[in-house]
Amino acid sequence: MADDIRPFTIAVPDDDVDDLRRRLAATRWPDQIPGSGWDYGCDLAWLQDLAGHWADGYDWRTAEAELNAFDHITTEIDGQNLHAIHQRSPHDNALPLLLSHGWPGSVVEFLDLIDPLTNPTAHGGDATDAFHVIVPSLPGYGWSGSTTERGWGVGRTAEAFAALAARLGYDRYGVQGGDWGSMISRHMAQVDPDHVVGCHVNMMAAGPAGNDDDFTDITPLEQQVMDRLNWYLAEDNGYFRIQETRPQTLGTGLNDSPAGLLSWIGEKFHGWTDHDGDPLTAVSRDRLLTNVSVYWFTRTINSSTRMYYETSKAGMGSFGDTGEVPLGVSVFPKELMGARRRWVESKFNLTFWADHEVGGHFAAMEQPEVLLTDIREFFRPLR
Repeated sequence: MADDIRPFTIAVPDDDVDDLRRRLAATRWPDQIPGSGWDYGCDLAWLQDLAGHWADGYDWRTAEAELNAFDHITTEIDGQNLHAIHQRSPHDNALPLLLSHGWPGSVVEFLDLIDPLTNPTAHGGDATDAFHVIVPSLPGYGWSGSTTERGWGVGRTAEAFAALAARLGYDRYGVQGGDWGSMISRHMAQVDPDHVVGCHVNMMAAGPAGNDDDFTDITPLEQQVMDRLNWYLAEDNGYFRIQETRPQTLGTGLNDSPAGLLSWIGEKFHGWTDHDGDPLTAVSRDRLLTNVSVYWFTRTINSSTRMYYETSKAGMGSFGDTGEVPLGVSVFPKELMGARRRWVESKFNLTFWADHEVGGHFAAMEQPEVLLTDIREFFRPLR
């Protein structure tokens, strides 16, 4: 039956692991102008060192076991296979919470959050803050597998995730996300307001409200957030234009070369995390490689980039009008897109706002304890 929910275990064949190591060993590296560092893109020395560890030091089986420590499912919705981690809490009256990742992320983004969310008492928390956690792989990502037809943008994904929550038996649930996940979460509040009790995001894309005070009394953090967006639009969104216009051309190289894939994704972790010059001080080396490995072993880097094409073709719109559904926002200084609180208050049912001094685009990986605290606080009055 199409609505069957099937248990799933990650099991990458040994041949695929061996093939990865062979390809990394045979990489034909590009040149680099001496002393240019990250100026032209991914730094060659950094990349070679990380690729060397991927080939000879990193242990996929350890990462696979860490992932498989959680409960996984697959099911078919709207003609598309969907994979998700579905971890139920041991505590009564836990609130279901659907976490949506973005690009170039995966379910790996949330590995440090799942157990504290589902079993807070094991982490110094209170049972009243417990969640049943659902972490889907976006259509075209990870073990959801490649999309096979047009149209899998943010809107269709939000509808599929709402259907997934219903299929799992949840009548009331919360949503949370960053990057594409923030927009998917906002759209879920829009398309399923009778069941979504609250929407929390750690990337809030929104423009001025059209009021006279839109740009008065700007705080230092607000200025930093706006400067960050200007930098992103001027210098760092070339990948976006390629992925929303010619993803298939890009996919050939990224699907064939693990070093190329690591360069493409690794450069984003350098540009988008809050670090001291090396992104591996923000996200650990093995956690970054696990995230990249998911794309490599599932062969979904090509289909993952189609999210840009499909969403752009459908029209980005307002990124999701959450209506009367309560909205919570966590602001991290090295996020790519942000908004002033007064802009959001004018347009949304904003019930929670938290400014932070440290952290970037991958908040669940960079600052999991901070994000965990915000999620708990936002959803407490909504249970």
